Amino acid sequence: MKKAELKTALLSLSLWERKALLSEIEKETSLHAPILGKRRDLFNNKAGVCPHCNSKKYRKHGIDKGCQRYYCKECKRTFTEYTGTWLSGIHKKELIGDYMKLMEKELSLDKIKKALRINKKTAFDWRHKILSGHEGIDKGLFKGITESDDTFFLESKKGQKVTDRDPRKRGGKASHRGISEEQVAVIVTADRGSEVDLSVATLGRIKKIDIVRAIGDRVSGETILCSDSHVSYKGFALDKKIEHHAIRANLKEYVKQKIYHVQHVNSIDSRLKKWLEYQFNGVSTKYLQKYLNWFKAKEKLKNSNNFLLEFTEKSLENNYSKATYRKISIEYDKLMQITTHN
Repeated sequence: MKKAELKTALLSLSLWERKALLSEIEKETSLHAPILGKRRDLFNNKAGVCPHCNSKKYRKHGIDKGCQRYYCKECKRTFTEYTGTWLSGIHKKELIGDYMKLMEKELSLDKIKKALRINKKTAFDWRHKILSGHEGIDKGLFKGITESDDTFFLESKKGQKVTDRDPRKRGGKASHRGISEEQVAVIVTADRGSEVDLSVATLGRIKKIDIVRAIGDRVSGETILCSDSHVSYKGFALDKKIEHHAIRANLKEYVKQKIYHVQHVNSIDSRLKKWLEYQFNGVSTKYLQKYLNWFKAKEKLKNSNNFLLEFTEKSLENNYSKATYRKISIEYDKLMQITTHN
């Protein structure tokens, strides 16, 4: 049906019928409203915490621009259901539901910009605010056989002005063979259950401290670590006093005792690289961790009956995502300095 025909059909309805139809359409298509309603219900039922001090002692404190405000009795500060989350400070919140649907389809920023009639910079910022909501959450302990391996991405300044080297064309190569500081190490860890971690670690070869940063607080006596024969993993396992099985691929050893291997994380590595290259033509090192957050969420929710709803709800459980987003440049600068200090 063409736009003019649709308009004629709608105008043939009574005012009451048009209002009822619009209400039904909004209920069926809006992702934003029910999720915000859940957050408000959470706080109204005293099940939330103050995003400033984590206190459960708060009370309602009026309405601000349609948002329910609360007053914390402990730190004496006010907040809303948005405070601390990536939704805090976002204008045009009515577009968020449609934006999330387009993001689920992994459309380009140009296509999202055109569909929603928003600035491309806004589309870019919203993407990384949302992905910041998936950082630092779902960090349970690795139990049983747990595989860990490092994989490498060529350091990229996509979207930035390059001043310290000649710019590379897409698909460019490092100037040195082998692993060098031109490559970014990502540590990929997964147990045989549901725990997964993908962390940007350092430039060049990883060290024990990089593994500690990535998964040091997520292993226990129940963890059986499988890795390659890199000495850093051996030292990490000894320090943590956990069982460790090193796979010697250089000696054509790929499986030990029919159960110890790193094939699971190698599969994750492969799918991750194909996804980043195919969907985004590669990503900037500055934002690499945010895309790792996205891929991790896809891995953990791949069997979900409603990926979009769970993906969005998970991101809004994080009361520190706004702060995480604001520290992107700081964390990037730290990464660039890690090699100097290690």
